[in-house]
Amino acid sequence: MGAEPGPLPGGTRFRRNRPLAPLTTLGLGGPAEWFVEVSAEEDLVQACSSARRLGLPVTVLGGGSNVLVSDAGVRGLVVRVKGGGARRVDGGTVRAFAGMTVNGLVRWCIQRGLAGLEAWAGTPGTVGGAVHGNAHFGGREVGELVTGLRVVDDAGRTESVRAEAVGFGPGGGALAGRGRVLLSADFGVRPADPAVLRRRARASLAFRKQTQPLAVPSAGCAFRNPDPEAVSLPPGVPCAAGALLDRAGMKGARIGGARVSEVHANFLTAGPGATAADVHRLLGNCQAAVQAAFGVNLVPELVLLGDFPS
Repeated sequence: MGAEPGPLPGGTRFRRNRPLAPLTTLGLGGPAEWFVEVSAEEDLVQACSSARRLGLPVTVLGGGSNVLVSDAGVRGLVVRVKGGGARRVDGGTVRAFAGMTVNGLVRWCIQRGLAGLEAWAGTPGTVGGAVHGNAHFGGREVGELVTGLRVVDDAGRTESVRAEAVGFGPGGGALAGRGRVLLSADFGVRPADPAVLRRRARASLAFRKQTQPLAVPSAGCAFRNPDPEAVSLPPGVPCAAGALLDRAGMKGARIGGARVSEVHANFLTAGPGATAADVHRLLGNCQAAVQAAFGVNLVPELVLLGDFPS
């Protein structure tokens, strides 16, 4: 490999062969060839610039949910974006650093009587991950709340863009496949009674606990719900990935230590001895079963990091 990346301005050093499994909610996968953790915008920009100068591909990791790291690890530089905070830009806008947790942002807004994000209480991961994947819950997508983004592109340039200029869609967030790394996101908010917001947040948390396998390692939803206008389903069959997987007989299916949850079929869980390869194969089996039963191609929400068999 080429030269080692130098330290960031604050003294943070790049590490070689950093294990990534402990940094993901599935707890699987190999190491990063190079790794650095940042909690400030300037360090994130500098890390991306250093990687570009050395010809290293950049992979961004947030809270580690909705990702599957290859057993062989990830080549190039993995930048873990962690921490940071939020601030009010104006009366109707909050700006959050990409590494802030979604739950942290929800609490921050509730404490200040700002409505809009309270239903996202209990969402795993960071603001950056939620925006990149256009996280969804209760029939809504986080992209509906985003008004602007601050990004660094693959040439090291930073820019501010309005959300509608890049677009969110059901297949992912506004940055998917665009070579941009999110620095911060702006969310539209409005004044509200903090007590009312807390009740809404608690209701969201209670719903998640009742319907999701939170007691075992998983990566969150494995597939995106199909577009109801793009598929034709038999009467009574919900246009939801979990329902389709359940009706296709996949609930409880397993490969090695990986299993389709009995609680919610759109969650793949990792038990003792599971490998990333097990989860990847089970992901493919799930797609094949739904395709055979309903003619629907489920699009993975799980992001693959590293090399997997095609």
